[in-house]
Amino acid sequence: MELKVSKLNKEAVLPSYSYEDDAGFDLYSVEEVSVDPSRRFQIKTGIAMQIPAGYVGLIWDKSGLSHKFGIKTLGGVIDSGYRGEIIVGIINLSDENHTFKKGEKIGQMIIQKKENCEIVEVENLEEAERGDRGFGSSGKKVN
Repeated sequence: MELKVSKLNKEAVLPSYSYEDDAGFDLYSVEEVSVDPSRRFQIKTGIAMQIPAGYVGLIWDKSGLSHKFGIKTLGGVIDSGYRGEIIVGIINLSDENHTFKKGEKIGQMIIQKKENCEIVEVENLEEAERGDRGFGSSGKKVN
């Protein structure tokens, strides 16, 4: 599959895979940004892309940033019809300020096939083993 990417800023870094078998390619900051604890921020990548019809781009955390520094991505669904700048929403869940330098990895994107559902209103849903039991319904695993 071909993914067309356009630099909107001459200093932008094109997305890239770190390893051949990686599911996601890395996205890079085109600006230096400092994010205070418990704050949200939008980080520009300086790129736009043409995601093929029938696919969607999903922005996910970089595991090192999330595990080591408490940096999480927010709202990362990029539809195939969008042609604007890819902007990565992040939140700093740590107690310390985190600075992203220009050209630093800020997230990763996975391109995935999408399915459109026919939305049908019904009076009742079919029964299921789980039913309406929500969070924690499967219990705690004990070794």
